[in-house]
Amino acid sequence: MAAHDKAESGAGKVPELAWLRRLVTALALVMMLGIAVVAATLWLRLSPSLPELPAAITLPQGETAAAVTFARDWTVVVTGAGTILLFDRGGRLRQSVTPDS
Repeated sequence: MAAHDKAESGAGKVPELAWLRRLVTALALVMMLGIAVVAATLWLRLSPSLPELPAAITLPQGETAAAVTFARDWTVVVTGAGTILLFDRGGRLRQSVTPDS
């Protein structure tokens, strides 16, 4: 090993390298924080929450809503039994459809 190799082994004490190490560490922490924020945002936005059935709509006796779809002029409710109910904006039942199995 030459004398100048020993001099270069003290490179860990160079202030620029210490600053670069802190910068890389800070950037890694910021990147981890960004990934956590993106994951939390996706989790909150894509969580399976069903929309509330409007109070004006009353389902037939014994029926429960399995799915609700809102359109511009009407609301479609699919019941647990598979019946499709079409309601207008006022909550009045306009049509009831039972699909063929």
